[in-house]
Amino acid sequence: MARRKGRVKDKWREKKWITVNAPDSFNNVPIAYIPITDDKNAPGRVLEVTLYDILKGDPSQHQYKMYFQLDKIKDDKASTIFKRFEYSKEFLRSLVRRGSSKINFIIDAKTKDGYVFRIKVIALTHRQLNTSRQHDLRLIARDIINKIVPEMTIDQFVQATCYGKINSDIMAATKKVIRIRHVGLEKVKLIRTADKEIALLEA
Repeated sequence: MARRKGRVKDKWREKKWITVNAPDSFNNVPIAYIPITDDKNAPGRVLEVTLYDILKGDPSQHQYKMYFQLDKIKDDKASTIFKRFEYSKEFLRSLVRRGSSKINFIIDAKTKDGYVFRIKVIALTHRQLNTSRQHDLRLIARDIINKIVPEMTIDQFVQATCYGKINSDIMAATKKVIRIRHVGLEKVKLIRTADKEIALLEA
């Protein structure tokens, strides 16, 4: 006797759709509308957007990628925490030119409310710099970051990162000594919250 086939579940129809909001640093604006299986398993999921998706301003903001992690879910809305900011690969390629120096270095910095970020700084010059001048540039950029980040809350730091405030401060300090074409925070990753260490996102 043939077995009766059970009803096939429509997994897609069983999903719940929620609005994902950016953190306080971006005024909790909606950044995505996504399906989840349930409220319990969704926290921890990471979404990738661009700065343009949040600000809807200059199309050049597409060149900055941002990652937010789902935190708390209430009814049909989810709050998030900022996890990572980075230049897009296309933007990085467009910055590099022959005959100039590309200087990178990584530094960890802690906000005044206890969040630790790993910051990768990139600087590009008009012409080749010798090792001594590259060292001077790194020192200036480190000094700026070590001076201003500990004075900021996480929201202030995220805004300063994404809106270019830290880039401007480094540029203003370095141009007195070295002429550079571009300086910025190529990648910023949250590595410790105020409460605990967190798993790093894949590079």
